[in-house]
Amino acid sequence: MTSLPDFASYEDFAAWRADPARCLPAALAIARAHGLKAKDPHHFATGTNLVVGLDDRLILKIFPPLLRAQFLSERAALTRLRGRLHLPIPEIVVEGEREGWPWLVITRLPGRLGSEVWAGLGEAEKRRVLEEIGGAIAAVQRVPPGPLAAIEPGWHAFIARQIEGARDRHTRLGLPAKYLDGLDGYLETARRVIPLEAPPVILTGEYIPENFLLAETDGRWGLAGLIDFGDVMTGWGEYDLLGPSTFMTDGNPGRLEALFRGYGYGPEALTPAFRRRLMTLSLLHGASDLNRQISIEGWQEKAQTLDELAMLLWPM
Repeated sequence: MTSLPDFASYEDFAAWRADPARCLPAALAIARAHGLKAKDPHHFATGTNLVVGLDDRLILKIFPPLLRAQFLSERAALTRLRGRLHLPIPEIVVEGEREGWPWLVITRLPGRLGSEVWAGLGEAEKRRVLEEIGGAIAAVQRVPPGPLAAIEPGWHAFIARQIEGARDRHTRLGLPAKYLDGLDGYLETARRVIPLEAPPVILTGEYIPENFLLAETDGRWGLAGLIDFGDVMTGWGEYDLLGPSTFMTDGNPGRLEALFRGYGYGPEALTPAFRRRLMTLSLLHGASDLNRQISIEGWQEKAQTLDELAMLLWPM
């Protein structure tokens, strides 16, 4: 069988994963070894791990040893959520490990990636999908975490770690100095602003267009499934509103209202304190990179401070 490489860094793995000529032989060798046919294998260019469509029914997802934690989270989340949601999620067909690389074969859901469809949707369709996304987030969070509550780090530890590393992170990622100037004020109040004692709920951290599927039925696009549970943790539920409200609403009040309505928040919930929580959580998110993630055109010219940026992102 084709051997799997040994990578010292994620960057080295990512370069290998992005090249089908290098990574597909290893994936197909795993499939053949377990009697899984790959009639027309499809290499998915996006994502964190190596993902290969074996056919129109099955997907092989391979995790390098340095991302074993994502394998454990994905396996545990898919097991916990199975049969508990109104929306389709992948089901585990078989799992294994080879040369220290764990892998899952999961069912392939119908639909198109949101990242392929979102930009072409009309405004009414975008609001409808956002309301459905809000509903999906709420549905996931109604499922008792069970064993997922043991995933490390816990919410307290996660927030503490993110506070400690926030300035270095945002400096390294090139956040403009005018926003860095206000960062300490947000970090100093973070533990008071973010609920730390509330019962934790299931979080994916990534309700973004790359991680959900859309399908068109009778001329109407709608949410058809959720994928990618490798970053699941537990904590304060509003954390999962950040992805769709940052990547998909463009500061549009109608879109935000639809998202929050689907989540179960009425107008009375949209307070300055809520905006402050969202801005604080955005600065502390595990994947926070405001320069890359905010989709509002010209946002750096429109907002001179973090407070102004929060108002731009979440007008209420």
